[in-house]
Amino acid sequence: TELGRTYQLVLPLSLEGLVPNDDSVRLLSHELEDLDYTKLYQAYSAKGRNPAVDPKTMFKILTYAYSQNIYSSRKIETACKRDINFMWLLAGQKAPDHSTIARFRSGFLEEACEDLFYQMVHRLELAGELSKETVFLDGTKLEACANQYTFVWKKSVGKWEEKMFIKIQEAVRLVNQEFIQSFRVGTEYRV
Repeated sequence: TELGRTYQLVLPLSLEGLVPNDDSVRLLSHELEDLDYTKLYQAYSAKGRNPAVDPKTMFKILTYAYSQNIYSSRKIETACKRDINFMWLLAGQKAPDHSTIARFRSGFLEEACEDLFYQMVHRLELAGELSKETVFLDGTKLEACANQYTFVWKKSVGKWEEKMFIKIQEAVRLVNQEFIQSFRVGTEYRV
């Protein structure tokens, strides 16, 4: 109004129309909706104040943030305030601050995380989205610049590689025995 013109501020009453029907955030929310969150809710005390954001919603926010390669609690906080997909997940709730996100991730989610991801993998398997024919173990080794005069002998690497391969075979055998599966470790593998 400083220049004599009047502007109409247009805000959507609902974010439903702004998030496309085929967006990944809708799929993620739908898949995470039917999980059993009892272990997560048990982590919260029955006494005291209610959580700032519903734990189920916080789990959805963290899962979506990780799928978008956002890991910092401060960046997740910013995304909750600026990104339409995160706002849609919040469904009108106030955006959590970074300390709430960090507290949820390191405290409340710690006990229920394994169970929730197990349920998710089980759902994907039942839907036929996972074959579970191949298991990948990450053994990434990165060279550090802590000491430029440190080196590793080739024989040592070979010896530890053989021992690790034996441990992998033993672990797969135990998994097969425990869960009545037929996983196998091939003799050819990529280093």
